[in-house]
Amino acid sequence: MSILLISGSTRASSTNTAALRTVAQLADDAHLYEGLAGLPAFNPDDDGDIVPEPVAALRHAIEGSDAVLICTPEYAGSMPGSIKNLLDWLVGSTVMTDKPTAWIHVAAPGRGDGAHDQLRTVLTYIQASVVEAACIRMPVSRTDVGDDGLLSSADLRAQLAAALAAM
Repeated sequence: MSILLISGSTRASSTNTAALRTVAQLADDAHLYEGLAGLPAFNPDDDGDIVPEPVAALRHAIEGSDAVLICTPEYAGSMPGSIKNLLDWLVGSTVMTDKPTAWIHVAAPGRGDGAHDQLRTVLTYIQASVVEAACIRMPVSRTDVGDDGLLSSADLRAQLAAALAAM
């Protein structure tokens, strides 16, 4: 199964991205989407038959994947603008319709619920098929990330493997 991995963080040393890099290492066919920072601000006037090239590339990547796995931080109680912008570009298309989709929650306990509640709302709106069994919470600290940018804990890696199996 081909899985597109989308990090909602543009931070180079993001624990969200580290979790997804680890997923990419564990999965046979998982690819990290790296175009988040390059997406133009959503403008409904530009969402027609011809869309900006970065948007077309995003939609093509989703179409070419069997599933989508998202890991995003929370900023000020909600999704970061960058991931909301990405999702806004998907509203006018059908690329997420019935697409198996899940998320990983790596924030400390008591944090991140706002972002994930909003993520669930938008994913439902664009008719993604949320795979509840693959949606996991696993707090990750910066000390859990090795020099290679991957999660070093065997327990965390096992949790990711379980989420992959559920997808």
